[in-house]
Amino acid sequence: MKHEAAEPRAPARQAKEKTRTNDPDRTKANILEVATHEFSEKGLSGARIDEIAERTRTSKRMIYYYFESKEGLYRAVLEDSYRRIRNIESTLDLESKPPLEALAQHVRFTFDHQLANTDFIRLVMVENIHHGEHIAQLSKTQQESMGAIDTLRGIVERGIKDGVMRKDLDPIDLHMSISALCFFNVANRHTFSTIFKVDMESPAATAARRESVTEMILRFVAA
Repeated sequence: MKHEAAEPRAPARQAKEKTRTNDPDRTKANILEVATHEFSEKGLSGARIDEIAERTRTSKRMIYYYFESKEGLYRAVLEDSYRRIRNIESTLDLESKPPLEALAQHVRFTFDHQLANTDFIRLVMVENIHHGEHIAQLSKTQQESMGAIDTLRGIVERGIKDGVMRKDLDPIDLHMSISALCFFNVANRHTFSTIFKVDMESPAATAARRESVTEMILRFVAA
């Protein structure tokens, strides 16, 4: 009788696993969403697959099935995070705007995206702790990121042609400057605001900083 009572467990388990795999795209998206927060909060070494599985609609076994290892999942999270920002950038329609206006919009977008995606900022910091070891393996991410440079190159070329931008501007250096100013506002806000007793998180302070960063970049590129 004990043997007969135990028999239904296998079909039940199989039915549960089948349900999990009915929508693999949704399952993978859910895993990536939870893992993004887990890695950004605890880093690669501190994150645990068990905890990610517990918070998702799947199992530890299925996470390994999709991503092979914790490092594989971490790389997938990095790839997904960078892809999302590049996909949004491609919808900004900056080519139709005058160069200075296009650049201002690009700066404000970068500022707003980083402010709204603190997990992304922490992930970048985590990957820098690892000296870029994992992103070095993501050739597609590197190629997609060049799209941001191409966008800035187009704006700069139009700005030089119109006589409103300096002729010695380098798109990669400009991208670095924009990223640095916007990144600092999120990455260092707790230490900076504590040390210097300034408000970096209220809507008014954020709006003022957003426009200050935009103005600095516009003055930097001005002819």
